[in-house]
Amino acid sequence: MTDRRAILRRGVSLREPTMVALETLRTHKLRSFLMLLGVILAVSTLIVVVALISGANQYIASRVVNLGSNVFLVTRFPLISNLEDFVKYTRRNRNVTWEDYEALRENLKLPKNIGVETRTNARARYNNQVLEDVGLRGITASIGEMDVEQVAEGRYITTTDEDHRTTVTVLGSEVATKFFASVDPIGKTVELDGRPYEVVGVMKEIGSALGQTQDRYAYIPVQTFLKTYSANGRSIDINLQARGPEWMMRTQEEARVLMRARRHLRPNDEDSFGLLSSAVLLDLFHQLTGAIASSMVGIAAVFLVIGGVVIMNVMLASVTERTREIGIRKSLGARRTDIMLQFLVESGVMAGMGGVIGVAVAYVISALVTALTPVPMSVPLAAVAVAIAVSTGVGIFFGLYPARRAAQLDPIEALRFEA
Repeated sequence: MTDRRAILRRGVSLREPTMVALETLRTHKLRSFLMLLGVILAVSTLIVVVALISGANQYIASRVVNLGSNVFLVTRFPLISNLEDFVKYTRRNRNVTWEDYEALRENLKLPKNIGVETRTNARARYNNQVLEDVGLRGITASIGEMDVEQVAEGRYITTTDEDHRTTVTVLGSEVATKFFASVDPIGKTVELDGRPYEVVGVMKEIGSALGQTQDRYAYIPVQTFLKTYSANGRSIDINLQARGPEWMMRTQEEARVLMRARRHLRPNDEDSFGLLSSAVLLDLFHQLTGAIASSMVGIAAVFLVIGGVVIMNVMLASVTERTREIGIRKSLGARRTDIMLQFLVESGVMAGMGGVIGVAVAYVISALVTALTPVPMSVPLAAVAVAIAVSTGVGIFFGLYPARRAAQLDPIEALRFEA
């Protein structure tokens, strides 16, 4: 029974300062806005940055660096992030060749699928219509089982196409729409860099990534590609698909061991080739966005400190204005902890409301950016909870000194005080 009374009393004691704080915000709107401006700016800045990074991470993972389900590439170069490494790898790393592909295909035991792709840019033409910078991709038939793109009409490249070096192509949706807006493209002939190819399929639309179209491409059999564009001096990419996520590391290690053996590398030598996976590409992107987030957290921290100092000054002024009220409460039996709790709750509620307003502003900004630009944004609920909790904590921290000052007032002197 005693515990219940204590809980009820504490609830009443918290409710009163909370209502006082909300009434103060309502009564003095301009002063409250100026007081909370720093907190609002800090929270809205932080939430917008987190929304931008979160949306970009999701977007990049699904639309840009998605190599396929459990797929990694054996390439000439690893992931390069600076000019010094680029010069070093250009001098040391050799091309990945068709012989490398055949050796991996014949000797690897763990991969579920293995295929080849190689790329260039081409000029596409149909009748009098021309499309520049079409991504031309020579592929093996097995790529279709690993790739994220899917056939919408017709068929994919087949093994027979590879073996006979047929001049057939599968078009991306943008190319097909550009050339064949009102007719069936299957069976028609398009020119790629001046050479005729029969259209045997059209891929499903992917859309754009960061404002850049992903559907301006054409696939042809890899052997046709190598014959047309000369295999000499050209490095290919070998796509390998693991049997599942738990097999990725083992499959990559098996491919690495075989490639090192083919190149006669000693145990201490660095790889003279690269292994690229979606995880590696995402890790690099996360490092970049992490650096941006760190700098923005510093800016938000400055805003929070400024906002906290303003809250502290306003609360000190409030203590002065309410000195007689404090004296009356103490004379009626209020303890120091009651007075201190009253002012801490008020400052915490005010800062918390600033956090809520900042979150609302950030939501509006995120919605406008998403609607009006190709920039993806996603506001995580965890970031919202953390932002409101931090802003409330800042209010309590900076309200501590005014609260202690109010609690230490002598009741007799407080009753004599004239505002």
